[in-house]
Amino acid sequence: MQELLMRAQRIAELLKARRETVVVAESSTGGLISAALLSVGGASAYFLGGAVVYTLKARRILLDIQDDAVKGMRGASEPYATLLARTARERFGATWSIAESGATGPTGNRYGDPPGHTCIAIAGPLERSITLETGENDRVGNMYAFAAKALDLLGEALATSGQK
Repeated sequence: MQELLMRAQRIAELLKARRETVVVAESSTGGLISAALLSVGGASAYFLGGAVVYTLKARRILLDIQDDAVKGMRGASEPYATLLARTARERFGATWSIAESGATGPTGNRYGDPPGHTCIAIAGPLERSITLETGENDRVGNMYAFAAKALDLLGEALATSGQK
């Protein structure tokens, strides 16, 4: 967890200095991204909220994304993660959003993705999405790897957007 906290500290400093906010919509990380961002004192200045969108029911209720909006879209894909990020950002009125959807293991998901597969998206002044494949079936290890990569992606986006 310490590695996640160090990443979150750097992100928190940037967000606070720029008076920007973030919201999280995570799935297979189970709240680790939010927990890391909330671990920094003064998080209420930048953290607007987060949701663990682990099921279809959670997606419908927490983000109000109905089935027709994801028709033909795989759950653990970059387009799906981007939809989650954009929707969470819009619903919360945040500057930034992080979203993640994947398969932690020990087996793959119902979409045919192997354990260790996740897609992460950032929505904000710029958008990015990536796919991460750890090649591991260690559920907890993958949860931490996915959360670390999500925080890294947000940190990179913050650094890039600040260079304008």
